[in-house]
Amino acid sequence: MRAIVKPAPGPGLEMIDAPVPDPRAGDVLLEVKATSICGTDLHIRNWDPWAQVHVRAPLIVGHEMCGVVVGHGDGVTDPPLGTLVSVESHVVCGTCAWCRTGKGHLCPETRILGVHRDGVFAEYVTVPAVNAWPDPPDMPLSVASLQENFGNAVHTVSVPDVDGRKVLVTGCGPVGVMAVAAARALGARSVYATDVVPFRLAMASTMGADATFDASRVDVAEAVLAATDGEGVDVLLEMSGAPAAIDEGLRVLKPGGEAALLGLTSQPISFDIDDRVIFKGATIHGIVGRRLWDTWYRMRALLRSGKVDLEPMVTHRLRLDDFALAFDLMESGATGKVVMFPDPADADGPLYRP
Repeated sequence: MRAIVKPAPGPGLEMIDAPVPDPRAGDVLLEVKATSICGTDLHIRNWDPWAQVHVRAPLIVGHEMCGVVVGHGDGVTDPPLGTLVSVESHVVCGTCAWCRTGKGHLCPETRILGVHRDGVFAEYVTVPAVNAWPDPPDMPLSVASLQENFGNAVHTVSVPDVDGRKVLVTGCGPVGVMAVAAARALGARSVYATDVVPFRLAMASTMGADATFDASRVDVAEAVLAATDGEGVDVLLEMSGAPAAIDEGLRVLKPGGEAALLGLTSQPISFDIDDRVIFKGATIHGIVGRRLWDTWYRMRALLRSGKVDLEPMVTHRLRLDDFALAFDLMESGATGKVVMFPDPADADGPLYRP
């Protein structure tokens, strides 16, 4: 089978011919139908400090996908053969104190597809059957492939109370834009968004932001305070990891407000914790992954109800063979989600041609 691999430590990826994996006991074998690129995949391709610490090459990369169940390992009968599924990429132990108390997303034994074990940028992949999330058979493949990424947004938005409150989203990459849509769907009174890329700010508006601010052109704190009659926001959803965005977001957070932080900074940062957090009586939530499986049920409700439509998020569809171009597009910042198809016949929209 064709598979995109990190062949050795260092920048770059390659496509190779790899054997089709055999499902072990408890696993399912999936034929990959669509697979989308995440910021984590860019870190791995570029071999930045995070990737150097967490990834052990050689490895098939990728973790966002949908596919069809084509094989069962011993002891598996569900999901049935032929079922369209999306995949939770965090493979957890199921027996530790965190897993046993409903906090499996914090399992210290977590192994992530495409990071710690072979991933999904391939024609086939094996995953534990419990990690296969059945999808409606008529769900567009491109939307099904990015549900896991949508889960990061839904988790971030659903931890603080956004209903009836003013919300600021800092960072409008795909997860940030999906957080805008989720906040709107979950009852936010108003949603503001910041970024430095005009394309991303336009997408945030499309997905429901009341106002957007280009942090390279305006003083974000002044702009947000003006938009909120000097009050600031009740909830900060920090998706960028940029130190300036974190500081500005906390600066305009109202006393007693909540901040949910998903963006990774890649290095230690400093800010005025006294005035930004302590004297405000602010509540700070660190967000990792998706709650297993609470977040997935929340996603299903938002999508089935029509409160969130993810189709506008898919801006580029490419063949898996064109992975180098797909990665370059994603890194440009001028895209929503970039989805690749091992079989071009499965594409649910026009394939991108440069």
